[in-house]
Amino acid sequence: MEAIVWFIAALVLAGLELAVGEFTLLMLAGAALAAAGVSLAGAPLWGSVVAFAVAAFALLVFLKPFLRRRMAAPKALDTSPQALVGSTAVVIEAIEAHGGQVRLDGSIWSARSLDPTHTFAEGERVSVISIDGATAVVWKEN
Repeated sequence: MEAIVWFIAALVLAGLELAVGEFTLLMLAGAALAAAGVSLAGAPLWGSVVAFAVAAFALLVFLKPFLRRRMAAPKALDTSPQALVGSTAVVIEAIEAHGGQVRLDGSIWSARSLDPTHTFAEGERVSVISIDGATAVVWKEN
């Protein structure tokens, strides 16, 4: 009978967490489930209460901060040109000492070699090392 009470408490706490949304009641619901498990194993009431307290403490101290950091981290989409660094590009106009062009992320970019003495022929695949204004600085594909 004790296990059923702990299960009901877990369900109520989890349901209330939906309204609050700060993970505290969810941690207590997890602790209530642990207490229900201990109760199902045949432990006396004081054993279930101790299991609830230990599990609640552990979940609140260790799991809750991790979940809060994980959920609070902004999911930022980097749309700046710097996001293209490390991408692969295809040379569409030979890259020589004075420059050239590459197709990068579906658009055409001016490009220059990281080493001004090195050239790349049309059709070669190169890696973007950096973005210098509107020019992609490229080198051999890794």
